[in-house]
Amino acid sequence: IGLGYGAHWAIVPATASELFGLKKFGALYNFLTLANPAGSLVFSGMIASSIYDREAERQAHGSVFDPDDALRCNGSICFFLTSLIMSGFCIIACMLSMILVRRTKSVYTHLYGKTRT
Repeated sequence: IGLGYGAHWAIVPATASELFGLKKFGALYNFLTLANPAGSLVFSGMIASSIYDREAERQAHGSVFDPDDALRCNGSICFFLTSLIMSGFCIIACMLSMILVRRTKSVYTHLYGKTRT
């Protein structure tokens, strides 16, 4: 997660300026930097927490449950579905990145020319 998060901050300015130009770079860069907090809100705040709470409630129904206690989930099952969902989105993101590389290959070849060794 840290590698992906750090890579995002390093790659976005260069990619945005090279693909879309510098005319409206500030607005575009600010829009692209919303990806990290928006992703955190959706994945952590909505998806992971609701799945965790649902599994904790399921475990609580199978045991003696005091309503004053906080819901707790035990075991790897608590985040199993969340990790499957995140893995699926990572695979989709990887495929979209490969499509972007393929589509921008001609742009970078034109900008920097072919180098021969």
